[in-house]
Amino acid sequence: MDLKRNGYIQRLSTAGTRTLRGAAPATCAIWARTAAARLLSDYELQVHCLPHCPPFAGTPDLESQLHSAADLRHLSGEDAKVRPPFQGGDEISPPAEEAGGLASRPDGRWKGGTQDQPIEPPSPRPSSPSWETAPSLAPRSASRYISGCGRVAASGPGAPGLIDEVEVVAGEGWWVSLELAPRMGTFMGVYLPCLQNIFGVILFLRLTWVVGIAGIMEAFCMVFICCSCTMLTAISMSAIATNGVVPAGGSYYMISRSLGPEFGGAVGLCFYLGTTFAGAMYILGTIEILLAYLFPAMAIFKAEDASGEAAAMLNNMRVYGTCVLTCMATVVFVGVKYVNKFALVFLGCVILSILAIYAGVIKSAFDPPNFPICLLGNRTLSRHGFDVCAKLAWEGNETVTTRLWGLFCSSRFLNATCDEYFTRNNVTEIQGIPGAASGLIKENLWSSYLTKGVIVERRGMSSVGLADGTPVDMDHPYVFSDMTSYFTLLVGIYFPSVTGIMAGSNRSGDLRDAQKSIPTGTILAIATTSAVYISSVVLFGACIEGVVLRDKFGEAVNGNLVVGTLAWPSPWVIVIGSFFSTCGAGLQSLTGAPRLLQAISRDGIVPFLQVFGHGKANGEPTWALLLTACICEIGILIASLDEVAPILSMFFLMCYMFVNLACAVQTLLRTPNWRPRFRYYHWAEKEWGDGIRGLSLSAARYALLRLEEGPPHTKNWRPQLLVLVRVDQDQNVVHPQLLSLTSQLKAGKGLTIVGSVLEGTFLDNHPQAQRAEESIRRLMEAEKVKGFCQVVISSNLRDGVSHLIQSGGLGGLQHNTVLVGWPRNWRQKEDHQTWRNFIELVRETTAGHLALLVTKNVSMFPGNPERFSEGSIDVWWIVHDGGMLMLLPFLLRHHKVWRKCKMRIFTVAQMDDNSIQMKKDLTTFLYHLRITAEVEVVEMIQSITDESRGSIRRKNPANTRLRLNVPEETAGDSEEKPEEEVQLIHDQSAPSCPSSSPSPGEEPEGEGEADPEKVHLTWTKDKSVAEKNKGPSPVSSEGIKDFFSMKPEWENLNQSNVRRMHTAVRLNEVIVKKSRDAKLVLLNMPGPPRNRNGDENYMEFLEVLTEHLDRVMLVRGGGREVITIYS
Repeated sequence: MDLKRNGYIQRLSTAGTRTLRGAAPATCAIWARTAAARLLSDYELQVHCLPHCPPFAGTPDLESQLHSAADLRHLSGEDAKVRPPFQGGDEISPPAEEAGGLASRPDGRWKGGTQDQPIEPPSPRPSSPSWETAPSLAPRSASRYISGCGRVAASGPGAPGLIDEVEVVAGEGWWVSLELAPRMGTFMGVYLPCLQNIFGVILFLRLTWVVGIAGIMEAFCMVFICCSCTMLTAISMSAIATNGVVPAGGSYYMISRSLGPEFGGAVGLCFYLGTTFAGAMYILGTIEILLAYLFPAMAIFKAEDASGEAAAMLNNMRVYGTCVLTCMATVVFVGVKYVNKFALVFLGCVILSILAIYAGVIKSAFDPPNFPICLLGNRTLSRHGFDVCAKLAWEGNETVTTRLWGLFCSSRFLNATCDEYFTRNNVTEIQGIPGAASGLIKENLWSSYLTKGVIVERRGMSSVGLADGTPVDMDHPYVFSDMTSYFTLLVGIYFPSVTGIMAGSNRSGDLRDAQKSIPTGTILAIATTSAVYISSVVLFGACIEGVVLRDKFGEAVNGNLVVGTLAWPSPWVIVIGSFFSTCGAGLQSLTGAPRLLQAISRDGIVPFLQVFGHGKANGEPTWALLLTACICEIGILIASLDEVAPILSMFFLMCYMFVNLACAVQTLLRTPNWRPRFRYYHWAEKEWGDGIRGLSLSAARYALLRLEEGPPHTKNWRPQLLVLVRVDQDQNVVHPQLLSLTSQLKAGKGLTIVGSVLEGTFLDNHPQAQRAEESIRRLMEAEKVKGFCQVVISSNLRDGVSHLIQSGGLGGLQHNTVLVGWPRNWRQKEDHQTWRNFIELVRETTAGHLALLVTKNVSMFPGNPERFSEGSIDVWWIVHDGGMLMLLPFLLRHHKVWRKCKMRIFTVAQMDDNSIQMKKDLTTFLYHLRITAEVEVVEMIQSITDESRGSIRRKNPANTRLRLNVPEETAGDSEEKPEEEVQLIHDQSAPSCPSSSPSPGEEPEGEGEADPEKVHLTWTKDKSVAEKNKGPSPVSSEGIKDFFSMKPEWENLNQSNVRRMHTAVRLNEVIVKKSRDAKLVLLNMPGPPRNRNGDENYMEFLEVLTEHLDRVMLVRGGGREVITIYS
């Protein structure tokens, strides 16, 4: 089978992943060869084998794609085998044969890896939900998770280079993913693209006019306001961009994946329409430069008189604009790659033009250019109809009239009838560019707003006026104002010159480290352009005469571009440079806008736009380009740059408003997932409160009905606490420190329900329940805990707690976490019911998929008035069961009590683990979680891990790569939900597991997964399948992570349990040694025993594990991810 002939040939783009499915009958071997040499500098090829087809969440880059052909050849094979994914530095041999037949695979091992392992192709997994829900998971080994997540930076700054050939062997049902890993840095990937998009047509065609009309003071304020708007938006965008791994696909993907489809869709549509009308504005600017300054003779429509010049110009704009739009759209459709090739050329034109302006300013200080302007009285004259600025001239020995005389008089003779104003006033000639040393800045300091049809006059110059109401002949060669101007209009015209700040985020998929590059490059680009704009306002006002500044089209200076008259060495530098820069900007707009519309259409946010998500086979958005060209044509038919610019400003202002609103909402809500690495997005240090009090009943009802029932998305997860407290005989809370801890966790901004149980009947104990509620409410108010109180009266404590867990909350507003204290002195009590109730509570929270927080030595926990000036919060991360251990210290450190405590994370390395690599991987993982913590890997080789050789499979770093190209909705997904555990907890008659281990390959009756003696807590499904197919192997004792498995065996005090207790003692010794001085220690809490015969052993294990520690919090996840690296 020839893949190329059957349409399987693929192309690798600059940002994204292409997949190719393994073909029947058995296997296929695919050779991927790269042909473009430039990939070696900017990109890195990565090849991954995936057990399913990941839903394609990316979109082609908003800029052009780099079409490097990948020759994919199908070769037959014998066995269904999958090699470990390629890592830089691995040695790969070339194929024996390359064309037309079999190719022998390398016989040697992968460097640092294992030999090929046969794998059965798994059944396809169901696609993950996109917005509403998050995946469930079962607890797995933290060390395995670390090694996988640590690979997210494999294509980052320290990654190895590209290789020439990669062999991947895939079986039927498997997918081969070819990915170009980005290598672009801040300067080339963000800074320069932002400069190119911000500097545009307004700088060259309208900024001088804005300065002349508004004056230096108001123009300075205008530029400062506009630049401040974009700077604030860039700060908000930086916060969003650094709140997790930035997905490829540009600003739309970044915002929609971070804040949801509502914000993303609104921003995306506004940004799309703004970019489309920007294309129209750039095309109109190109035509204006072409017809007004380069080739005026090319005008199709000619004006019969001066009054018809404006109409003729509009018609020329429409005709030439449509032609240019057609040509640009054709270029984008046929050869989009050429747009990017010339991007740096267009940027070079812009930078060269700006440097020419500054050079001209410096030269004007000591040698001003010669651009004289002619004034009649104080009125500015257009140079189009005459050459000599005088009424009369000397020819030989006689006086003759000039061409200017003929324009104002009935004939060329001295006795002709002339215009009254022409007769009364003298003609004078002044320099249009007096220079920076002329002191002109004082005259141009204030505004000179004009109405349409008014003559541009020089302030401070005497003239003999006419009687009021005398009409002005429009055929006379004056410079007229073509529109009525005012401050807000000038803002609307100028604002598009500061847009383009999202050009860097549009290349998010091409960046080596988007979280670092986007904030740095964007803010530096805005600072650079703002400095240029602000300095240009002052320099233009200091160097150029006011009447020339107010002359929009340069009629007073022989039709030259006004800013060009200031440039050095020649005005043509500005004219040609601005022409090519506007052409390039128009092409970039027509390239980016269709891809943005395609991305919105593929997300299905606006149903009737879904047709525009389709395109050519290589992903080019054909239909989106057609719609973009039609909308752009609407702007061209308006035919006036001054009319299109305010429309463009409105779209971009709405887009920026949504970006800032999204950041503000996230900041005020303080969701736990909102942890931007960029910290300078909010000026307020103090909290503004937890919300608006006194919401009406209708608003509360509406909000509850809108709140969907069911688990939230991982990004929106926050701890909704049910706090179980005990009251004494006087109905006072026994341990108020529990409520202090609840208050200290309020950074989660979730629901809080404080519950308690009174034993007895409702009729007899109702008054006591009311007093208990009042007491709890007073304590909640004192501890600043905002929430609800609920006291339940039940015949026994166990049933009451069960009722609270089942009935707490309302509709979609329900608790997901239970906070309870450890039963004190349970060993000394004759009544065993207390600790038995505690274990039943653990079982019920597990059955309800609730997280559980157990505080030991709660009396030693700090109250809200206390402050820790130093110390640490130590996290002992042994099993990853959703991320609660990472989230809780982050929330606590937002409170003043814990703010100065540093966070330390300890994880346990086994014999087969590479502790150095584990530490490096965990550090990288924490970086992407936006959590700052010290990392330490504890090696327990002799005492513990010698017992776990048979239970944990040997690790290969090549087997644990985490692929960032997998869409975030599927990241961390697992079908291994703890449903079987819940069933076992419900099963009261589950038989005890015999003390001896079953034979290899057998499962004990009634057990839903592998025996705990062989628990392998790995992350990926392919490892689990491989483990099951490994064949018989001797069974050895469990490792340390087996104690934290979902279904441990505690019921028989046999040799295995003795080893467990011995391991708990040794682990406690290590924890005490490392964390004796810690202010708080967080530990994984193992699951409850299947059979109640092992309850006491279970309690003893937890007691031994946490001895000699001052403050301990045992954490048990609810079987769901609660933290994510994605934004």
